[in-house]
Amino acid sequence: MKLALLSDLHANRQAFDACMAHARAQGAERFALLGDLVGYGAEPRYVVQQAMALAAQGAVLVQGNHDAQAADPPAVSAAAQQAPSMAALSAAWTHAQLAAEERDFLAALPLTAVLDGVLLVHATADAPERWRYADNVVVAQQSLDAAMQHPGVQHVFCGHVHQQNLFYRGTGRGLMRFAPVAGVAIPVAPHRQWLATVGSVGQPRDGDARAMYALLDTRAWLLRFERVAYDHEAAAAAIRATGALPEFFAQRLEHGQ
Repeated sequence: MKLALLSDLHANRQAFDACMAHARAQGAERFALLGDLVGYGAEPRYVVQQAMALAAQGAVLVQGNHDAQAADPPAVSAAAQQAPSMAALSAAWTHAQLAAEERDFLAALPLTAVLDGVLLVHATADAPERWRYADNVVVAQQSLDAAMQHPGVQHVFCGHVHQQNLFYRGTGRGLMRFAPVAGVAIPVAPHRQWLATVGSVGQPRDGDARAMYALLDTRAWLLRFERVAYDHEAAAAAIRATGALPEFFAQRLEHGQ
């Protein structure tokens, strides 16, 4: 099976469509969305509706922190209401854009899922509700160790970090970090344990504006990290057109920061 792993879509219609088209052209047979369907971007309804359609077709989805906040925005103190954080502003605006059915869909998403020996989670497997970043060897090892408690699981795929990384357990017990190259297949043999952060579809933050996702071939056990050019200028223009979201959100897409 070729499994396309997409995370951190962040209501970016243009990036989502481009990655889906690219994955299908690469022969993707199934899709997994690893959270943060919404937040920051201008088209949460479109992205959630597409995600709902994919779920109905057998895609696997897990919840991200922005999904949870959009479904049920946190209470804001009187002082904070004078200058709400950008995340809080985005959550409140997104909540208002979504229909009740779409908010319920986000609220009901599980924190983790297991598919063909792979554990899927937005943040970390050891405490998914804490939204920790698996961006270093220590946290990645804690996440991988927790995932190994699930029978048959050898791989963990997550998002949240907005960058593409691969950690693997070497001959010892410690993890090693490997920097993947986009478009180059990496053998991820199931007898060895791996944790990958698949990057962000809708808001890359590594200085490259191209969208990110990953493609896993569970027949050959090959993993390929992908970068996909998309119309990020149109996505930025859509943010500005809302008249409500911060200019910074648009600039991030333009610069991949």
